[in-house]
Amino acid sequence: MKILFIGDIVGSVGRAMVLEHLPKIKEEKQIDFTIVNAENAAHGKGLTKKIYHQLINAGCDMLTLGNHAYSKDTIFNFIDEADRLVRPYNLEPTEGAGYRIVEVNGFKICIVNLICEVFMIPVIDSPFSSMIDIIEDTRDEVDIYFVDLHGEATSEKIAFSYYFENEVQVVVGTHTHVQTADERVSNGTAFISDVGMCGVYRSVIGRDIEEILTRFTTGEKTKFTMAEGEGILSAVVVEIDEESKLAKSIERIQIRPND
Repeated sequence: MKILFIGDIVGSVGRAMVLEHLPKIKEEKQIDFTIVNAENAAHGKGLTKKIYHQLINAGCDMLTLGNHAYSKDTIFNFIDEADRLVRPYNLEPTEGAGYRIVEVNGFKICIVNLICEVFMIPVIDSPFSSMIDIIEDTRDEVDIYFVDLHGEATSEKIAFSYYFENEVQVVVGTHTHVQTADERVSNGTAFISDVGMCGVYRSVIGRDIEEILTRFTTGEKTKFTMAEGEGILSAVVVEIDEESKLAKSIERIQIRPND
């Protein structure tokens, strides 16, 4: 079984990259299920109903979120009926679902979205305690756990992956928008500190370079204007051995314009 996970979609350029490249990736890599992080898909912050359906119609099977899950108030108009959307389990408010169980190739996969604690916004509970609770509640009905761990500190994400070895098959980091080169499989758990983003390549994590430079060099408050230009797509493909129900491999994907 092959699962494609696409990193944080940032704005219209990020969405365009997914719409353009997803069909080819799915065909070439023989993907069985696709998950995308869409917390910044709407103008760089939040998610709207229109964009939710756009991504589903494009071939995304499940969408996860992050600390900007509720940046667009209109999400509360559809989150309870959005059955392909997972919001952070340990973040308030708690409308919608913090995890979802789906069947793929005859196996039950639990897709979990968690917020880290280090350098992040306040959460209801730690991602460690939250994951323990989820496993205890679902162990009898789940074959594979796939976690989108949304956080700033690589150390916290790495520690999480080691703690849940042999229990969680996939832990992929999101939030920093910068793809790391530490992908590995350890004791049946596939891991990467951060999958990266889909957005404008020449940018500061999707934002306008000059505006961010002004903010850093003068302290002036800025609007975080979205960057414009050619896009980058960052993702990973995880292969699960269906006999052992453990991760077999993890492969980074990055599509970007010539430097």
